[in-house]
Amino acid sequence: MPNTKRRRLVATAVAVTLGATALAACGSSDDDSGAESGPVSLTYWTWTPGMDKVVDLWNKGPGKKDQITVTVKKQASGDTLVTKILTAHKAGKAPDLVQAEYQALPTLVSNDALADIGKNVGDAKSKFAGGVWQQTTLGTDAVYAVPQDIGPMMFYYRADLFKKYGLSVPATWEQFAETARALKKKAPDVDLTTFSANDSGLFAGLAQQAGAQWWTTSGTTWKVGINDTATKKVADFWGGLVEEGAIDNQPMYTPAWNKALNTGQQIAWVSAVWAPGTLTTAAPDTKGKWAMAPLPQWSSGENVTGSWGGSSTGVTTDSKHKEAAAKFAAWLNTDDEALQALAKESGIYPAATNAQTSGAFTTAPDYFSTQPEFYALASKIAKTTAPSAWGPNVNVAYTTFKDAFGAAAKNKSDFSAALDTMQADTVADMKKQGFEVSE
Repeated sequence: MPNTKRRRLVATAVAVTLGATALAACGSSDDDSGAESGPVSLTYWTWTPGMDKVVDLWNKGPGKKDQITVTVKKQASGDTLVTKILTAHKAGKAPDLVQAEYQALPTLVSNDALADIGKNVGDAKSKFAGGVWQQTTLGTDAVYAVPQDIGPMMFYYRADLFKKYGLSVPATWEQFAETARALKKKAPDVDLTTFSANDSGLFAGLAQQAGAQWWTTSGTTWKVGINDTATKKVADFWGGLVEEGAIDNQPMYTPAWNKALNTGQQIAWVSAVWAPGTLTTAAPDTKGKWAMAPLPQWSSGENVTGSWGGSSTGVTTDSKHKEAAAKFAAWLNTDDEALQALAKESGIYPAATNAQTSGAFTTAPDYFSTQPEFYALASKIAKTTAPSAWGPNVNVAYTTFKDAFGAAAKNKSDFSAALDTMQADTVADMKKQGFEVSE
């Protein structure tokens, strides 16, 4: 199939207005023509630590009963794994199962690398929040993966220092800005937080919370809206705080950032549910002094959050045992025993709602021992995750973000202009790849 024609058909397949039947135009199918009686051996590419121990539970339990054996092959994460999957797929040799970040799914689907497993995952949909499940369907009737872990965003703050400086936990972003300014007046050398231009996923999550729709489709055409009204609002908000000096403009995950957190020079962090692990390493001297709250809202009374991170388990179109692979993917991410093992061995926060307040998640992280309701609150926040809208070249958008926003943050210049650059580069790349694109 010619490249441009194939991509037009894929755009149709992932259009919000169409169902999974359109995907048949490119040969993807959940028909397990390779299903057979007797033993089945599957290969699973994943970067998750401890996954081999979790998979052992399957091989000795349900998998043994069904004569389905899964072998884990450890891989690098991110774009490196996506590239490796696509390279293997072009040769017809992709593994049966792959771990994929949510933002990578459109890229894999547009290259016909993931199968629709909707008919083979049972009632898995009922185990996940709507906004989470939507990320694996791309808004269609198809199911391209089963959610594994998620990163609902929330607000972390030094409870002791908020009390010291007479600050209240902001419920809205307007209050967040006022809090940052008030802190600067009381303690000029202290910052509420920083805007980190190294973290495109953080910015994407903030835009998601505001209602951004970066990639959508209409018929055979992709619409790119990275500089849409919602995202402009987010960019202008953070750019304004950086420009006026109300917050810091340094990147995160550096020795300087760690020191700022550990010494109380930075007293809040907009992050995700996995933050306790990071804080344990970055700010060990402040254990027990932090608290977590819902993300500030754009309008008073709203209750929505964005997502920063998370991944899923997909079945490739190259697999000769799609039904068996889908059965394992559903078990891995919905079975209580499997989910608790994932939490213990891999340290993930499960996407399945049935696991978010049980087992490992009945007790707060040790770092947050002073907030015993940590995971109960996290579970409530996770259920408010906004739908996302990923596209086939997230990697290009993210690279441009780091370059354009990095310069804008450093120079305290216009974030809105940086957003326009991000939009232009993303559109140009999609057109170059042969997609039909509108802005």
